[in-house]
Amino acid sequence: MSSNERIYQETDRERIEIELLLEGVYRIYGYDFRDYAYSSLKRRVWHQVYAEQLVTISELQGKVLYDRACFQRLINAFSIPVTEMFRDPTMFKMFRSEVIPLLRTYPYIRIWHAGCSTGEEVYSMAIMLQEEGLYEKTRLYATDINDRVLKQAKDGIYSLEKMKLFTTNYLAAGGTRSFSEYYVATQDGVQFHPDLRKNVIFAEHNLAADHSFNEFNVILCRNVMIYFNEPLRNRVHDLFYESLAPLGILVLGSKESMHFTPRKAQYEEMDRNEKMYRKIR
Repeated sequence: MSSNERIYQETDRERIEIELLLEGVYRIYGYDFRDYAYSSLKRRVWHQVYAEQLVTISELQGKVLYDRACFQRLINAFSIPVTEMFRDPTMFKMFRSEVIPLLRTYPYIRIWHAGCSTGEEVYSMAIMLQEEGLYEKTRLYATDINDRVLKQAKDGIYSLEKMKLFTTNYLAAGGTRSFSEYYVATQDGVQFHPDLRKNVIFAEHNLAADHSFNEFNVILCRNVMIYFNEPLRNRVHDLFYESLAPLGILVLGSKESMHFTPRKAQYEEMDRNEKMYRKIR
């Protein structure tokens, strides 16, 4: 056997092992990662193999299927949170200037943060809505596949060291107050005020398998679909289209776009740089 043939065989075996692991997770636990981007999954699967002090992916599969704690650690590895308060401040600044005036015309507002991770974006939106006098008539829905990060989001507790960055982002996003008004120091870091959570519903939701659950005026799903393959991205775009009210706003991440998706013609581009789209059909 040549070296090229050996490398191909090893690569083929690795893909089979990963596919079997994902199929087992889906059948036993109902979490569907089968259409996530392979290269990203591969890195995270191997990371977890080493973290569990195992040698092969097949060993990880056996442990995951019989040990729920190991399964939860795998879920955590698959959904590593990468977020911050007012991340991409120019998006929030545009939202304040272009979307907020539209929302003022509605008697009631529903906003869905899909893939909310540890909740920083949700609190950012709550702060903006408070400052614009719209929070009381808004319901925010914050969903994620990972119940561990959802718990942190519900608690609203973050590291004190992050407050400098968060404050800088807040001011760049057009914040109108002192950012420190929105949180208090605790022994674990800082906790955002309960008023920012009173109109927020935190819930588990799997974009790969679950269905629409309400009609929304705004949906934000930022830099989540970069981990999906094309069929899954198209499924999620269908889900968002079905979930948006007429003239509803979809906000994607800086690395994402509506271009080359089957739903492109049903939206108008509000801002190319900020990946903000309005449903028009």
